[in-house]
Amino acid sequence: LVDGAMFQGLLTTGLVNTGAGLGAVLIDAQPLVVALLARILFGSLIGLWGWLGLAIGIAGISLCGLPAAWVYGLWENGLPLGEWLSAIQGYGLEERSWELADLLQSGEFLMLLAALSMSIGTILMGYVKRHADPIVATGWHMILGGIPLALLSALWEPYPMDNLLVGDWFGLAYATVFGTALTYGMFFYLAATGNMTSVSALIFLTPVFALLFSSLFLGEMLTNLQWMGVTLTLVSVYLVNQRQQISAAVTGLNARLFPNRVVTPAVSGPESSEVDI
Repeated sequence: LVDGAMFQGLLTTGLVNTGAGLGAVLIDAQPLVVALLARILFGSLIGLWGWLGLAIGIAGISLCGLPAAWVYGLWENGLPLGEWLSAIQGYGLEERSWELADLLQSGEFLMLLAALSMSIGTILMGYVKRHADPIVATGWHMILGGIPLALLSALWEPYPMDNLLVGDWFGLAYATVFGTALTYGMFFYLAATGNMTSVSALIFLTPVFALLFSSLFLGEMLTNLQWMGVTLTLVSVYLVNQRQQISAAVTGLNARLFPNRVVTPAVSGPESSEVDI
């Protein structure tokens, strides 16, 4: 229900009212949420290099997906409120009411809820792996999560398939097999057998691959900001996944450069006594 129904439902509904670039930034903030939840719930040690990598990753996907006017405005003069509101006109982020009913119509709010749902689902997989095979659990959670979505679709979308063309069916089949089943299976298998924070950080690569493939196959040209975003994203994934090795290397370098300095060793050990995050 959390990752199958809520994430998929909120994601697809939110994408309807959200720009593609901003949507990628919002949904790809999920690794940061996983790291925060792991720290709060399990006391997991992310470390300086891990947090630095997550921060660089957020900056990278922001450069990949946000409008250049926002980025240049913030860089040059902080983009005062009036200019900010002017810059986002037409990008799906006009001033909105903060009433709950209006928030539920906001694509950005739904995308943030989707990121939170997937983050919680990733954390829960650490418990599920104790009692079930990760691949089997992934399949069942997709099936069970699809039931409430099918019921909601039957209630509010009486003819959801009538207008689909042949190309649409091929796109749906690709999204079902490669974009959902195989991707989910591999992601949750790695999350259950490895380090969840490190695996989640790979999600930062999603907008990078999207930009690169659009450049290769669709002839779209990446801007300088987007190339910077791609570079920062790759750096962030490296920092998050190699944070322990980097920390050990820096500690060893300090010991060689300052042999007489008394260094208090950092707390080491598993990131969580119960669940490998």
